Amino acid sequence: MERFYYVAAVTVVLLVLLHHLLMRRRKRHQRLPPGPRFAFPILGHLPLLKKPLQSSLADLAARHGPIVHLRLGARSAFVIGSASLAKECFSGELDVAIANRPHFPSVREASFDYSVLTLANYGAHWRTMRRVATVHLLSAHRVNVMSDSVIARELRAMVRRLARASAAAPGGVARVELKRRLFELSHSVLMEIMAQTRNTYSDDADEDMSKEAREMKGIIDAIVSLAGVANVWDYMPLLRWLDVYGVKRKLTDAVNRRNVFVYKMIDAEREKLKQLERKNGEGDANHSDDKLSMIGVMLSLQKTEPDVYTDTFINALVANLLGVATETTTTTLEWTMALLLNHTDVLKKAQEEIDSNVGEGRLLDKNDLPHLPYLHCIINETLRLYPAAPLLLPHEASTDCKIHGYDVPAGSMVLVNAYAIHRDPTIWEDPEEFRPERFEHGKAEGKFMMPFGMGRRKCPGENLAMRIMGLDLGMERLTWQQALAR
Repeated sequence: MERFYYVAAVTVVLLVLLHHLLMRRRKRHQRLPPGPRFAFPILGHLPLLKKPLQSSLADLAARHGPIVHLRLGARSAFVIGSASLAKECFSGELDVAIANRPHFPSVREASFDYSVLTLANYGAHWRTMRRVATVHLLSAHRVNVMSDSVIARELRAMVRRLARASAAAPGGVARVELKRRLFELSHSVLMEIMAQTRNTYSDDADEDMSKEAREMKGIIDAIVSLAGVANVWDYMPLLRWLDVYGVKRKLTDAVNRRNVFVYKMIDAEREKLKQLERKNGEGDANHSDDKLSMIGVMLSLQKTEPDVYTDTFINALVANLLGVATETTTTTLEWTMALLLNHTDVLKKAQEEIDSNVGEGRLLDKNDLPHLPYLHCIINETLRLYPAAPLLLPHEASTDCKIHGYDVPAGSMVLVNAYAIHRDPTIWEDPEEFRPERFEHGKAEGKFMMPFGMGRRKCPGENLAMRIMGLDLGMERLTWQQALAR
């Protein structure tokens, strides 16, 4: 037995030395960006990275320059930390060269084998999904239609629930857990948009989330904590094979629960369409897209091209939009409210703008938003300081290419640190401060920001997210009034 352990130890040492020699030989033939000189065997630079990851990478950029080379386990990563390099990455042929996504093992099952819109590689499948999202589901016209009906209705319902909670609370001031309330709002809006389904609530005035929102929040929290670029499990094959932390089991459970949730939505919408067709005449599929839910639109497309719009295609797109849109919108709204509640002068100025343009006798609607420039400044400043995806979604080079004159081998990961770029002191004065006034009267025009990404992989849901945030913040006057009164 002792001899076995001796042989095993020698084998591991030899493998580490061989890997180290091969890496050094490869580096001699490539011009790589600067980075930390010391890398741990097998782990690479992973032990040097701390949470939050965007801050740790920003510190490395401050020491090594605007592009940093890291070895994360077996993966090679290039971290972009300046506006000029980000523009270079997302223009021309380079935008195509790095348009793929790195396929982390932890997200394979959660992403329907990497077929969801945000994680699919650049190609025909991704282009079809992107076209459906931008043309049929998230176009400017459709967002306008949804603003008049779904978004406004759900926002009013949320305001009524807050009002009931305040009336039932001692002194008329209710304690609100913003994150849960905002997740509930985003989820209810998306459920209406995607499946024309209303969330169910109990008669308890203290209930801050519906049954459906609680279920989805638990699922999203589980998947987000176990998958993605910051998960060490993805970089260490031995940890994956042995499932040391039980990641595989936990992910499988969360994904199964999410799939049941999504399949139920799609089946219900399919049954609604069948009933509508029977009512209007057998086989009649001539429904206006404006009157159909997102799922209804995709099921209609499936009738015309079943080989393209398969059940897996629809399931993947629905699961992706429901998860990503809910989480990112909630996070941005939470940061906005936190910043406002900690900067009462900004909060008061926003309140006065709404009162003077909308009045106190009604809730605002989409037609009021163009007349509330300061509200837009608040949203832009929040997105500058706290973009929902501070590192954007990671890119992967599909071919050998160059960034800023440095070699980027095919298969390398490209991380764009939007958090650091948005706080660049050479671009923004006092970049760490929350100052919405920097966006007033076009003063920030031409200054670089990318909260929704850039290039071919830019988020198609920007219009919807900005509309939801504008309407939600404008309708939060009840919360603002309580905050200013305390």
